[in-house]
Amino acid sequence: MPIYHKLGKIPRKRHTQFEKPDGSLYYEQLFGTIGFDGMSSLLYHIHRPTQIKSIGEPLDLTPKIAVAKNILSRKLIGFDVQPKDDFLDAREPLLVNSDVHVGLAAPKKSMTGYFYKNSDADEMLFIHRGTGTLKTFLGDIPFEYGDYLIIPRGMIYQIEFDTEDNRILYVESFHPIYTPKRYRNWFGQLLEHSPYCERDYKLPQNLKAHDEKGEFVMKIKKQGMLHSLVYATHPFDVVGWDGYNYPYGFSIHNFEPITGRVHQPPPVHQTFETSAFVVCSFCPRLYDYHPKAIPAPYNHSNIDSDEVLYYVDGDFMSRTGIGPGYISLHPAGIPHGPHPGTYEASIGKKGTEELAVMIDTFKPLQVTENALKIDDGEYYKSWVE
Repeated sequence: MPIYHKLGKIPRKRHTQFEKPDGSLYYEQLFGTIGFDGMSSLLYHIHRPTQIKSIGEPLDLTPKIAVAKNILSRKLIGFDVQPKDDFLDAREPLLVNSDVHVGLAAPKKSMTGYFYKNSDADEMLFIHRGTGTLKTFLGDIPFEYGDYLIIPRGMIYQIEFDTEDNRILYVESFHPIYTPKRYRNWFGQLLEHSPYCERDYKLPQNLKAHDEKGEFVMKIKKQGMLHSLVYATHPFDVVGWDGYNYPYGFSIHNFEPITGRVHQPPPVHQTFETSAFVVCSFCPRLYDYHPKAIPAPYNHSNIDSDEVLYYVDGDFMSRTGIGPGYISLHPAGIPHGPHPGTYEASIGKKGTEELAVMIDTFKPLQVTENALKIDDGEYYKSWVE
């Protein structure tokens, strides 16, 4: 996250004495990445952040693979994922490889009985339904429909929902999630041609330091196992911090589409990147304006990547039989394109109201048992005339 931010109280100089009102010291913690070479933030705690009282038996969260080597295009009916009370229990991994896990969740209850930390992966939560607040030890981020929440690995958080009707597309990335490099200058500032800018970020706010002792359960995901640790002090005891490593939000509605005279390729929709996959946002936009333009996408082969599309809302111009919450998987190795009739029908259209999230991975995706439960089983035949 290449933008400096700070909240709360911090000393004038790093790594120096920072005294509490009673004369004792706050405890400094470097929250850093890539050893000491990546982005980091410097935190100041009321209590030592290292006080573990007990550790419970771990739970294995390894996804159960049904199809390890997939060639079929698939359509998953996302809203068939059943709601569950607990935030972590509600997560259902659907499409996975060694770089990324893509899944859906429909949690009904706020996370209040424990704190959560994913030590394996950066997380991206896309909010399809629901509003609430992402609460972290670095501050709060209110969220609503259409928000991406980027949560760097190791971030301690809880999530508070306003209602029980919540739908989330989630991504666990084992590589850092960044803004696309081509949108940034050598200092990290977003450039003029970027489809969004720093003003669009939802940064942490409202830092509250909890000076509490007791027993505080933290669930930590590490190496695919969920560990339950009991800490002696409240994890949200940070009185101040500054740096570059923190969670943030970005609304898909603030993505400004790039258009052209003829059909533009998917990279113009890119929103985030890693070294192993990219995330794109398909937003309401004007169609191509060449007099002979065909707005529908041309047939294309995914030679080097699997394509996942999560349909959010609106008019899905190149697809038939698609609705909100559906996921399509177009695997590498075979071509795909608009459904019969949609290519011709798009001619003369002036714009689209579609809203979707695309994830292109550079390694093949495996299909989980959870995914097969919501797979319509017929999608790969849908191009036959």
